[in-house]
Amino acid sequence: MTYSSKEIMVLAAARQIKNKDIVFCGTGISMLAAVAAKHIYAPDCMIFFETGAIDSKLEKLPLAVSDSRVMYGAQVFCSLIDSFCFMQNRKTGSNIVGIIGAAQIDPFGNLNSTMIGNYQDTKARFPGSGGACDVASFVDTNIIFMKLEKRKFVKILDYMTSPGWLTGFDSRQKQGLMTRGPSAVVTDMGIMGFEKESKHMVLKEVYPGIDPETIQENVGFKIDISKATQTLPPNSRELKILREKTDPERLILTKGDI
Repeated sequence: MTYSSKEIMVLAAARQIKNKDIVFCGTGISMLAAVAAKHIYAPDCMIFFETGAIDSKLEKLPLAVSDSRVMYGAQVFCSLIDSFCFMQNRKTGSNIVGIIGAAQIDPFGNLNSTMIGNYQDTKARFPGSGGACDVASFVDTNIIFMKLEKRKFVKILDYMTSPGWLTGFDSRQKQGLMTRGPSAVVTDMGIMGFEKESKHMVLKEVYPGIDPETIQENVGFKIDISKATQTLPPNSRELKILREKTDPERLILTKGDI
């Protein structure tokens, strides 16, 4: 089977979502991964959006979280503040999963989606946090999408927008955040995880045809690549549902960069 780097990224993230999970996703590739999970792996997961739509039918892929298609058949349609309160509701008993992206990530999964440069001499500006900081702070499991490049995987962020494992070990817990932090960084070459004790980034999986050494060459800091396994390639059923049911209009699959 032939597939694109974006398709294997989407499916690799979608595979990590289980039935009964409550999934918070934003616009773009994170939304596509959440909807793919519901169509392929976890039909009983519940997807919700910061714009207030909870457990929509999602028969048509929305262009953005503000697209009216996110509201179709929703069990609840509420305000922004109510949707974020729902994300922090520990009474649901379900695993709450967030899917977000950023411009930079450091060895402990902290994210920058605000700016490049320093605050007095900004080289580039990005959309900022949106709901990303809330997601990174309060969900049970955080999945991060990143294109694998040295300029994105950096030792020190230009600006911390969303917390990961902070400085590692128990530093996140000491700051009063959820004791669970980022679990996976899904890239176009493989999947990163975090070491159990130190919380330093490690390589978990490589996509077919990619060498672990190639991944290390594209990361701006040292990671352990010794225990990486190969990601299972997409099968014909997964690709058919992704292409023909999840995104038949190619709203996201054929868009440019990740």
